[in-house]
Amino acid sequence: MDRRVVLTAYVKRLTSLLVHAGINRAVISPGSRSTPLAYAFASSDQMETHLQIDERSAAYYALGLAKASGEPVVLLCTSGTAVSNYHPAITEAYYARIPLIILTADRPHELREVGAPQAIDQINIYGKHVKFSVDFPLPEENPDMEVFLDRHMNRAISAARTAPKGPVHINVPLREPLLIDFEQEEPELTYHHQIKGSSSLPKESVDEIYMLLSEAKKGMIIAGELPTGLNKELFWRFAKSLQWPVLCDPLSNLRSEVPRDCWELCIEHYDALLKSASFAAQAVPDTVIRFGAQPISKPLSLYLKNSRPATYLAVDESPFFRDSIGVVTHHIQAAPEAVLAIQVDKEATEYTRKWTTANHIADSLVETYDTATPGDEGAIAKLLFEHLPDGSDLFSGSSMPIRDVDTFFRKTGKDISIFSNRGTNGIDGVVSSAFGMQAARKRPAYLLIGDLSFLHDQNGLLVSRFHEYDMTIIIVNNDGGGIFSYLPQASVDNHFEELFGTPTGLTFEHIASMYDAQYAAVSSAEAFKIELEKAKVKPIRIIEVFTDRKANVEAHRAYWSSVQKGLD
Repeated sequence: MDRRVVLTAYVKRLTSLLVHAGINRAVISPGSRSTPLAYAFASSDQMETHLQIDERSAAYYALGLAKASGEPVVLLCTSGTAVSNYHPAITEAYYARIPLIILTADRPHELREVGAPQAIDQINIYGKHVKFSVDFPLPEENPDMEVFLDRHMNRAISAARTAPKGPVHINVPLREPLLIDFEQEEPELTYHHQIKGSSSLPKESVDEIYMLLSEAKKGMIIAGELPTGLNKELFWRFAKSLQWPVLCDPLSNLRSEVPRDCWELCIEHYDALLKSASFAAQAVPDTVIRFGAQPISKPLSLYLKNSRPATYLAVDESPFFRDSIGVVTHHIQAAPEAVLAIQVDKEATEYTRKWTTANHIADSLVETYDTATPGDEGAIAKLLFEHLPDGSDLFSGSSMPIRDVDTFFRKTGKDISIFSNRGTNGIDGVVSSAFGMQAARKRPAYLLIGDLSFLHDQNGLLVSRFHEYDMTIIIVNNDGGGIFSYLPQASVDNHFEELFGTPTGLTFEHIASMYDAQYAAVSSAEAFKIELEKAKVKPIRIIEVFTDRKANVEAHRAYWSSVQKGLD
């Protein structure tokens, strides 16, 4: 590896990202560690550089430039107390809402906190006086690092420009030698640009989005978790005009109340379909538009990461747009409705028919899914979803339950909303969150949760002693962490049960009794169905379903295999 080539590509990438975003002024405080970036800025035809030796004055100078122009200005300094001297002007910029992009060069990690000269703790040095702060990786030859740089630089720029405007801080560690190759070509960026609006978009942005959607040959809509109250009618009108397949995450709540004239476009079985490598290879899109977060499905994430669509538009109101797999090419910072108002009338294509046909195959296999396998949690989930009444809500646990929701919750004309804690995907606090949901929505509520997750938050039931609730809790008790049975750890017998299976041997009848909840324990799908159909006579009902981790894995894999065969 030629370190000079790598360093040059790194600093030229950062320069290109700034210029590409329309930021073309940099105020440089001379210093040694910042040499590569200073060279990159000075040698760029599109970057106007200003020198000010005194860092405190340099920062205020940049503040004046940004205040007068209304556009972000770059500040660059070396490591050590030079960084500290920027702080007064940064504080002013924060409270005056002036956009600054502060780049502070830093020592590499091995020279931090070991007594090296000009090395201070620069991480989060500006505290609450910046809107965004990130410590960049050292230069290396790594495509994932390039994706990281592209996305995080654009997040920083977007944060600086988003009301209230303000300063952002990017700490850049650099290892000697610090010289670059001025003749080296500019690197190719993996991200295009941001399209910004709010409840509506400017005409030039609408025209650009219209053109991108119009020119697509094989287009796809992805709907992740969306805000409550989204205008579903507007969403389906947008989808119908494009005639593109809509991959609906269960938390989008677009699998419910699906209009009949859009029924075919709603693709809910994409997780199972994309486990088929042959289908995934034949169904690669050239254009994707995503609303909301990246969906739960891991096969979908891998499919998108591997295929890398040429155009990937993410509609996300936050400047910190979500792109965990590094495929977004255009960030549309606006409310979903601003984009959904754009109508692009297209005809259904063979690409769309490929998806709808495959979805039919998978759906028929879910419809005829064998619920007689002892210990299978998929059968429990399927029966629960079929019995959810119109006008009810479901809260799902974050581990195996939400994946069973993704697999077995089929599109419906019923009004059923689904919720889950997927911000950090943790298993704690689920019971409490479900009760909070029910209190807000005042509709019959169901909670699908695993035994470990229920144990984490059994105190969440305390709230039922103070208020009235209508809650049915289904505890899937597989005596431990069921999701680990799907991971590579399960193939290693050594210590699997003690470290991952974590069986507790606990049941929950006594907990139900303590809270005066209606309780039943069942061990088969048939018994579960009978229990579901019984009258609910108490505000809180708990149905504990005993399952088997090994049988559950085998049943799920058999279903995925049947989908593969059906597609073949």
